[in-house]
Amino acid sequence: MSLKKVLVVMGSDSDFPMMEPCFKLLDKFHIPFTAQVCSAHRSPNKAAELARTARQSGFGLIIAAAGLAAHLPGVIAAFTTLPVIGVPCKTGALSGVDALYAIVQMPSGVPVATVAIDGAANAAILAAQILSVSDDALEDRLTQYKKELEMSVELRNERLKDKLSTIGE
Repeated sequence: MSLKKVLVVMGSDSDFPMMEPCFKLLDKFHIPFTAQVCSAHRSPNKAAELARTARQSGFGLIIAAAGLAAHLPGVIAAFTTLPVIGVPCKTGALSGVDALYAIVQMPSGVPVATVAIDGAANAAILAAQILSVSDDALEDRLTQYKKELEMSVELRNERLKDKLSTIGE
């Protein structure tokens, strides 16, 4: 069985810089993905069609990023049975808190897994973890990634020790 693809939907192409860590991690984990711009308000028919046809198109889950009212992840989730991960974008007067609330406060029956404001990297990692349930090679790549994270903490600890050693000199 081949690895399922990830559909990444963004409310605007201006979300690209915030979503770039997601794309890089999906690539690092060798997860094929497609990215689309789609608006829950300006192109609701396109949003519904993307969600309705995602499974038949070979996608295993959908990551949806949106700011402000942030209805895109919920609209996508309403039209699919695939897991949807929402990424609230830090925009507007409330710096993404409005988007976070809009995405996380979904009604019963229409869940959206939600990561932190501008949490695109965690969306990719969560997507990889979900897909790894049925893919041992992906699970191995995730295990290696977690080891790299652990090693990075040790390197930071060594840097801290070096900085502390110069205090009082």
